Amino acid sequence: MSERTTVRLPEELLTRAKRKAAAEGRTLTSLIEQGLRAVVSDKPKPKSATHNDPPVSKAKGGLRLGIGWDNLSSLVQELDDLEYVERMKRFE
Repeated sequence: MSERTTVRLPEELLTRAKRKAAAEGRTLTSLIEQGLRAVVSDKPKPKSATHNDPPVSKAKGGLRLGIGWDNLSSLVQELDDLEYVERMKRFE
């Protein structure tokens, strides 16, 4: 039996969750439920076969110009937004 509850989430997180749910053609409730199940699961998290390392300059061996360790979260957000836009273009 499902139970109703209220949660308080940061506006930015809720907006991203709604976008992701819409892009996947599912409800926000199902997205939240899947996330909670993953967090409370006793199963160990499977290791991903691919790594999501930041791009590295071949010339100097460091991060590409304009990408610093302090702004990687904004880069990830931007990549998520670009991916969302590309998915939405398919529905036009």
